[in-house]
Amino acid sequence: MHDMQAALQERAVLVGLERSGHDRWALQDSLDELRELARTAGVDVIEVITQKRDKPDAATFIGSGKAGEIAVFCKDKSANLVIFDDDLSPAQGRNLGEAFGETIKVLDRTELILDIFAQRARTREGKLQVELAQLEYMLPRLTGLWTHLSRQRAGAGARGPGEMQLEVDRRRVMEKITRLKRDLEEVRKNRRIERGGRQRLHWPVVSLIGYTNTGKSTLLNALTGANVLAEDKLFATLDPTTRKVRLPNNQNILLSDTVGFLRKLPHGLVESFKATLEEVAEADLLLHVVDVSHPQAREQIKAVEVVLEEIHAHGKPTVLALNKRDKLEGKAEVLEHFLREYPRAVPVSAKSGENLGELLDEIANCLASRRVNVTLSIPHHRAKTIALVYQSGYVTARKDADGKVVLQAQIPKVLAGELTPFVVEMEEK
Repeated sequence: MHDMQAALQERAVLVGLERSGHDRWALQDSLDELRELARTAGVDVIEVITQKRDKPDAATFIGSGKAGEIAVFCKDKSANLVIFDDDLSPAQGRNLGEAFGETIKVLDRTELILDIFAQRARTREGKLQVELAQLEYMLPRLTGLWTHLSRQRAGAGARGPGEMQLEVDRRRVMEKITRLKRDLEEVRKNRRIERGGRQRLHWPVVSLIGYTNTGKSTLLNALTGANVLAEDKLFATLDPTTRKVRLPNNQNILLSDTVGFLRKLPHGLVESFKATLEEVAEADLLLHVVDVSHPQAREQIKAVEVVLEEIHAHGKPTVLALNKRDKLEGKAEVLEHFLREYPRAVPVSAKSGENLGELLDEIANCLASRRVNVTLSIPHHRAKTIALVYQSGYVTARKDADGKVVLQAQIPKVLAGELTPFVVEMEEK
């Protein structure tokens, strides 16, 4: 059994392009991340190869000579997979496939990420989004799948079976894409309905965002007692999770986890996951989780900000949680530098629970302006209105007299506006 598993194990060579005038260390960081992505996908990386060029080769990305060298290396080392750190054009993918032969599979960064997402998706929504991204990525690359058949029959006036099959496949893929988009629009409608239900309670929505593998799911578990999968792998969780949290000032919030961000996150993937990422765009506050122990933490912050701009969520009120501070033993200066740069940031350890109270206090402070202290006088027969005050706010005193309920409470400003006929006194926080 072990021998069979070993035989099935994908052994990969990673390939990166070192462009003239570009940061060599940035390439190394990107390749390190690609290695981690490969590990997450269950691939054994046996070698990392770089090629220096002024710009990518239009035909093979790395040049035909280098492609030949990699093909020989793969055969010598029994590697059956080559993963490129950048996206390959359809033509480059076809040409490299021919150069490496049928026993060696070629993937680029986007295809690897899509494969991981396909493994990780659990909900119907997640599966729909991944399948849509995969099909849209595959569509322009279909041509190469049937060239071997079209060569079997050539000549004036003759159309090869590969060409006919290509048209059939392209039509089927486009029909499936149309169906998936229609299904995802239904998902978006359902999300809007769910969001409308939450808005009636006026609980602020706080979206957990951050680079993948910064500990967002661990933090969600620590703050809410949820049982969300938390692994030391990229994209360990894919489907969004929302849980209720009561802040120290007795305000209820909804804390929502989201898919981890990544440098070079495929644009098509962002498009496909807009239904999920809408949660970020619609959030009242962003909780940006940073792995402060990571040597590229600042670059990861910038990468997250790039994606936020793409989904029109940049500039939202944000709390920065500097997670994994427990990994900084003996490196106090690293945390000090971050706190000088981001003075409102909160150093925490989701794993040990350190400073989580301070983090909740900071979230409460950022949301405090959304609440007011009111005295309400509500007739007894308005039971739903009274229940809404209890659900949406925090009642500090109650008095029943003359057929009315007099409540002293902290409630959202929006709700205070809706309850204006019952407001006796109001004090802004």
